[in-house]
Amino acid sequence: MFTLVEVVGVRVEMPSNQPIVLLKEVEGTTFLAIWVGSVEATAIAFAQQELQPVRPLTHDLIVEILESTGVTMTAVHITEMRDGIFYAELQMRNESGALPAISARPSDAIAIALRTKTNILVNQNLLDSAGIQIPGAGTGESEQEVEAFREFLDQINPDDFA
Repeated sequence: MFTLVEVVGVRVEMPSNQPIVLLKEVEGTTFLAIWVGSVEATAIAFAQQELQPVRPLTHDLIVEILESTGVTMTAVHITEMRDGIFYAELQMRNESGALPAISARPSDAIAIALRTKTNILVNQNLLDSAGIQIPGAGTGESEQEVEAFREFLDQINPDDFA
């Protein structure tokens, strides 16, 4: 079973200076933090803000390839975490039907999903085991959620997710 999530944002965790993308379940208050690379963090932030670089980023190119070949993204599934590493799959189809899932890093999958307006879903077992409840979040007021996210970042370190 998978749960629909939304991207709250990308922030930099201090003092490690490591970017984190924060996902939040749409119908709840569970958050999932995923450490990502700085290039992928930039790609996700650009897509969230609907910024168009002068030249296409790799994720923009992937979207163009999908569109030009008649392939549609149907969902991104964040499936599991093994040895502290998150895994994801791209779900796609073409005119003939569903295509085999393609394994991807969650950061790349999220960057592509935001560009294609595709749902991002997290395995419920993963959300239960690696997700974090943030009190006061989930009220629908984005400023409160961002503040809760900042407080959350001030209190965590990568070992919390190992």
